[in-house]
Amino acid sequence: MREFIAERPPLRLWARASFLGEDLVVCLGGGDRPHVGTVVCAEPRPSLADPGRRSATSSVWNRLGHKDEALARPMAEHLAAALGRAVVVVAGVHVEGLDAAGIQAFEEMAGELAQKMAQALAPEAEVAHE
Repeated sequence: MREFIAERPPLRLWARASFLGEDLVVCLGGGDRPHVGTVVCAEPRPSLADPGRRSATSSVWNRLGHKDEALARPMAEHLAAALGRAVVVVAGVHVEGLDAAGIQAFEEMAGELAQKMAQALAPEAEVAHE
């Protein structure tokens, strides 16, 4: 299992990623009460705009009243496209009274984590595929 962290004090977001065979499972949490709020499963596929590029399609399950999809879906799709693997992201971030700027910061940190993970996990994804 690999752990990745993004911080913009006082906000902190973490992701724990591990391969399950050829597939990748990511737990994404942060804030005051990490939890299961959203589950996203993304599959790599050829891009609809450019079949020479890889993209991803995802399915999402949100718990009632949870909005963690805004963090989990882009992450799952980015990782699936970058690694060429099925990716499941389980996410739950909660900060009481978080304002719009805080939400935007978490979205940006999730994007940063997705990029870091794709870069760091690419060699392992190749090995998992062999």
